[in-house]
Amino acid sequence: MELTLTTFLSVDGVMQGPGSPIEDTTGGFARGGWMVPYLDQDLNVFMHDVLDKAEALLLGRRTYEIWASYWPRMAHPVAGRFNQLHKYVATHTLATTEWGPATLLLDDVPKAVAELKERPGGELQVHGSGELARHLMSHDLFDAYRLLTLPVVVGDGARLFDVLGLPTGLELVHHRTTEAGMVINVYRPTGRAAYGTLDLRN
Repeated sequence: MELTLTTFLSVDGVMQGPGSPIEDTTGGFARGGWMVPYLDQDLNVFMHDVLDKAEALLLGRRTYEIWASYWPRMAHPVAGRFNQLHKYVATHTLATTEWGPATLLLDDVPKAVAELKERPGGELQVHGSGELARHLMSHDLFDAYRLLTLPVVVGDGARLFDVLGLPTGLELVHHRTTEAGMVINVYRPTGRAAYGTLDLRN
């Protein structure tokens, strides 16, 4: 399986609580719901295409609990796909899973994910799950990034990329813009970032 990340970002890189003011208030975050004004049919079509590629989901504990309280109650077609897919949950605290089918990854998550990637099938998809995503990025495990950037500056909240993250080169393999102004870029890592010196004489 390929490991992919799909996440919503503000222009200033915030990924926390895009769907609701109460979705994720960790750290006193009070600006949730910033994605909602930009939802449109273009995004629905894109997300259907993304989920058609999914073999399973890989979620952090917080995202799993948020989604477990939401998607089973929804009648939206996307909800049906999320509910059906197997979920792998990276956690040190959960002992059981109420939203299945699900498997807990309790120890050495990067090693467990690397082993899952060796299995045949479609994509092992991470959606949101910022802490988990940053941890997996630090181990060079992602095969592709789908970054959905909305035309809004949130000004507070958890961001996707660490200040001390790995310097990574990316190749843009897909680009589109939704009618509501969301920019969707899909990247594949190309290894460590390259550097040079700007020659201002030319």
